[in-house]
This record gives sequence, C-alpha cells and structure tokens, in this order.
Amino acid sequence: MDLDRGVRVAVDTGSVILGSYKTIQSLKLGKGELIIIAENCPKDIKEDIERYSKLSNIPVFTFEGSSVELGSVCGKPFTVASLMIQEPGDSNILELKE
Repeated sequence: MDLDRGVRVAVDTGSVILGSYKTIQSLKLGKGELIIIAENCPKDIKEDIERYSKLSNIPVFTFEGSSVELGSVCGKPFTVASLMIQEPGDSNILELKE
C-alpha cells in the first residue's frame, strides 16, 4: 500500500486530526482508528502518543520521513509531527492496522 497516497486520500475525503496536541487529546478520549507519527517527532510527544495509544488500543504507525514531508503529503504548508485517522473516507489506510 502507498502510505503517501493513503494519507492524502484520508485527509481529503475522511476525518483526520492534524497535530500532536489534538492527537493526544483525542487519544485520551479513545477516539480514532490509527495514529501516524513522523520519524522526527519529538521524543516526549512520541512517548505520550505511544502510552495513550496502548490504553486506547489504537495502533501507531511511523511515517518514514520528516514532519515537513508528512505535512506536504497532507497537502499542508506546515509541519505535521503526528496525525490521527478518525474516518478513512475513500482511503484504504486502515490496512496498516493488519
């Protein structure tokens, strides 16, 4: 599966939360299907996301690229260290869970 395309389709057609702070907030509520974090995501944020994802039973997938690259994959003019897929839309991104 092409991760870049899957993320872009999910951003365009589904419901995606961009940003570490909002991702962690949603994780605490146990909402969402999949978390994607950039390779260069700050260590403390990554640890928080991994801790809450275990409690919420939501899988975490590491994007092989920087937060700048993840931002451009999402079609955004800013960096994205992490994002949460809530609704995949027309994307097949949830195949990463298997």
